[in-house]
Amino acid sequence: MAPATFHVYEDQSGQYRWRLVHDNGNIIADSGEGYASKQKAKQGLQSVKDNAPDADVVEGNPGTE
Repeated sequence: MAPATFHVYEDQSGQYRWRLVHDNGNIIADSGEGYASKQKAKQGLQSVKDNAPDADVVEGNPGTE
């Protein structure tokens, strides 16, 4: 079992969002935006899973160095 789980949910304004929750209950990451449909929210979280498994870590603000 993975140490974290993606949750897809509907917020108070009727938008769908996702968040990645660690087994200890801490939110590791979230969508940062609402989606008009649950399908679009799932596509957004899948994009994170597909495109960032080995993403580099950059310190500082990009473009300001």
